[in-house]
Amino acid sequence: MTKMNKTLIALGALLASGAALAAGADLGNTQQQATNWTAIVMFGIFVLFTLYITKWAAGKTKTAADFYTAGGGITGFQNGLAIAGDYMSAASFLGISGLVFANGFDGLIFSIGWLVGWPIITFLLAERLRNLGKFTFADVASYRFSQTPVRIFAATGSLVVVAFYMIAQMVGAGQLIKVLFGLDYTVAVVLVGILMMMYVLFGGMTATTWVQVIKAVMLLSGATFMAGAVLFAFGFSPEALFAKAVEIHPKHDALMAPGGLIKDPISAISVGMALMFGTAGLPHILMRFFTVPNAKEARKSVGWATAWIGYFYILTFIIGFGAIVFLIQDPGAYYVDGDLAKGLKGGGNMAAIHLANAVGGDLFLGFISAVAFATILAVVAGLTLAGASAVSHDLYATVIKKGKAEAAAEIRVSKITTVALAILAIFLGIAFEKQNVAYMVMLAFAIACSANFPVLFMSLMWKDCTTKGAVAGGFVGLIASAGLTILSPTVWEAVMGNPKGSAPFPYGSPALFSMTAAFATIWIVSLLDKSARAQIDREGYPAQQVRCETGIGAAGASGH
Repeated sequence: MTKMNKTLIALGALLASGAALAAGADLGNTQQQATNWTAIVMFGIFVLFTLYITKWAAGKTKTAADFYTAGGGITGFQNGLAIAGDYMSAASFLGISGLVFANGFDGLIFSIGWLVGWPIITFLLAERLRNLGKFTFADVASYRFSQTPVRIFAATGSLVVVAFYMIAQMVGAGQLIKVLFGLDYTVAVVLVGILMMMYVLFGGMTATTWVQVIKAVMLLSGATFMAGAVLFAFGFSPEALFAKAVEIHPKHDALMAPGGLIKDPISAISVGMALMFGTAGLPHILMRFFTVPNAKEARKSVGWATAWIGYFYILTFIIGFGAIVFLIQDPGAYYVDGDLAKGLKGGGNMAAIHLANAVGGDLFLGFISAVAFATILAVVAGLTLAGASAVSHDLYATVIKKGKAEAAAEIRVSKITTVALAILAIFLGIAFEKQNVAYMVMLAFAIACSANFPVLFMSLMWKDCTTKGAVAGGFVGLIASAGLTILSPTVWEAVMGNPKGSAPFPYGSPALFSMTAAFATIWIVSLLDKSARAQIDREGYPAQQVRCETGIGAAGASGH
């Protein structure tokens, strides 16, 4: 018996015993439920299946390219599904349906904002990224610039975005497991941390991609069944569904009116900018463009991803309204003490989960729970890989070793970083237990659109952009977005407990201000930069442009 097989069997046993024994004390706001054995069995089957994929992928992971980008051998269709899987996280499935359940029509702002970001990637970035890069987005941003300062910035920006995004997923996982499986919150978070570490350590990008693909198919199937069951009850008439929801919801007609979630126009513009442009700065999404063999497949993968994600967001809207109709009419089963005023069992994010029980009973609830958990697991694995590659490829191989690192040593540093990130994720997940999941994701997007996106955009599109301009603008965007977020009402008042109205920064999202500041800084510093390095940067643009447009000299795929 191989070492890997022994590890898998031991882990399977651990899962089974953990599930049986760990119904511990309640830690947070969410109410811990009785152990749901159907959900646990389904969850166990899914985890063991994905671990088998990891074992298979481990046999194929021989080089650094295999580890980071699956050797560039993933097709456009497969990559499109994997990107969709990456994007349809806990915040999308649980968060958006929960927002629609609470606010009605206004919950759509998130799904529309997130979807609109995709054409930007398609038309501006996908092809250029694939032609210029190798493993990470820093390869692209630093193509014609001085390597050391740009990569230090890119790695810092990537790690901050990854950390914030990871908090949201870990908290979501912990709360979900606590509600559904009867597991203790801390145990749930540790379990997620260990499993995602195994995916990345053994299988790298190949395992992460295939777990994403399978999870995306399962989530789309489950959501389609739920939305279909809801519409079936109303003779497949969305109009009848909305009319019933308006009739029974406490808000009545206000349910279909905008302005429930975001009150002032500046916050609305700022949130919209974060959701639209943040996508183009997410390191774990940008990494996916290096897993395909050429630029054509990169474009194709964005097309497929946009189609799947668009379809999914339509489903979340129907699921949100379906939850209003099915759950409000049966408060005894789904509300705390059967009282509408006390809110849903497990909080507002659990609307989709309760609806699964309402339309498909325990078995379907088990399926959706397992899929929702797998969603979180796969997203965290992708994030960990993006964070590990920022440290090993950008800092260790390029900055410390000056591009002379051996592939084996680079992968070793990556694996050490993976373990460190898993421990950090577990710690952050426990520390931020009571925070708002959807907001944490929005924060990650605000930082991505203020720090990563301006640098990426200006380095690709503007010939006069220089090393000093890119690094100064990137750090201004990073510090401004993180600083203004801390000073906003959402953190200053809600998290830190300061009195209402005391927040120094009055808006919910900093993107409008921090992104503008980043672009302005890149522009001004680049124009004022008259150094010898600036001259080299400007002269390198035509060569970069040729490679962007033609792909001549780009890295090819390894055989699979």
